[in-house]
Amino acid sequence: MRSVKASLLATIVTCTLIVTAHANATQNAQERRDARDVKQSSRQDARTTKRDCRSANEKNNAECRQDKRSAKQKGRQESRDVRAGKPTTTK
Repeated sequence: MRSVKASLLATIVTCTLIVTAHANATQNAQERRDARDVKQSSRQDARTTKRDCRSANEKNNAECRQDKRSAKQKGRQESRDVRAGKPTTTK
C-alpha cells in the first residue's frame, strides 16, 4: 500500500512539473513573438523616418541616416524590454 501511495505521489509531482514547464515555454514563446513584432515595426518606422527626412530636404543624407540608426536602436531597446517583461511606452 505504501508503494502505491509513493508511486501515485511521484506521478502527480511529475505531471505538475510537466504542465508548469509547458506553461513557461509558452510564455517565453509569446514574449519572443512580442519582442520580434516590436523590433520589426521599429524597423519600418526607421525607414519612414529616413524617407520623410530625405523628402523634407532639411538635413543631409548622413544626418538622416543617423536619425534612422537612432530609431532602430530605440526599437532594439524596446524589444529587449519586452523580453525582460518591462512595460514599454510604444503606441
